[in-house]
Amino acid sequence: MRVILVSYSARGFEILRTACEQAGHVPVAYLHARSLRPGGATRPGAGPVVAEIVESVPPTVDLLLPGSKKVLLARTLREYEADLIVCYGFPWKFPRAALRATKSGAINVHTSMLPKYRGPIPVNWAIRNGDSEIGVTVHRMTEEFDSGGILVQESGIALDDDVVPDRLWDEVDSYIARLLPTALARVEKGFPGIAQCEDQASYAGWMEPEFSFVDWGHTRNEIHNQVRATRFGSSGKSGPVAKLSGGQFRVLRTSLEPAAGRRAMCADGPLWIVESTPA
Repeated sequence: MRVILVSYSARGFEILRTACEQAGHVPVAYLHARSLRPGGATRPGAGPVVAEIVESVPPTVDLLLPGSKKVLLARTLREYEADLIVCYGFPWKFPRAALRATKSGAINVHTSMLPKYRGPIPVNWAIRNGDSEIGVTVHRMTEEFDSGGILVQESGIALDDDVVPDRLWDEVDSYIARLLPTALARVEKGFPGIAQCEDQASYAGWMEPEFSFVDWGHTRNEIHNQVRATRFGSSGKSGPVAKLSGGQFRVLRTSLEPAAGRRAMCADGPLWIVESTPA
């Protein structure tokens, strides 16, 4: 099949390209969103990301950086006469015309066991909710985020107490490399995917503003997971702000067990702050 690849970074494109080529398919274009919304401002940090993609894109493959998802996106995709769009990390909803721009539509890689945690940051929400593991799903794309038929999925990626992003994404990458060829083969056979159970669906949207601040009226597990999720989302560089005697602090690491550091009382018991910085 001729495939158009859609992703968030050079690393994401490399994972998709390698899996597709090893399965005998031919990438003809890369598609990358430089903004979080169609027609929106270029997001901070997009320049270096695009530069890295440009350096890694194969010479026979085009790189598309659309500013809008309206008529021109669908028209441009149709010009490639591709069989399939393969997506892993794209912040926009694809309009119907774009999804119909290829012979077999589009499929997406999502880092949760759908229908759980549809949306942009499923791993962050899994950590926030105290889940012990996540999985990877490859599914058909529709006009609604992460709601199409499931082609293949597998769980088993452990969420340690201290989730190290690089280690976690390395394991996710290995899952994608193993699952994507199966999904591609099922697309070739015309398999529509297994319909998702809507009554089991949940949405992993952006965290609410209040999540950036610690409320000591919450339980110790809730606050511990709040710190874990914030640290993961910032690659270990940040944490929620807490008011403590002596001022405001950005909490970077906590412990549910007695540990060296400041002891703070939550709604149901103590939590130990083992790493923080003034805020």
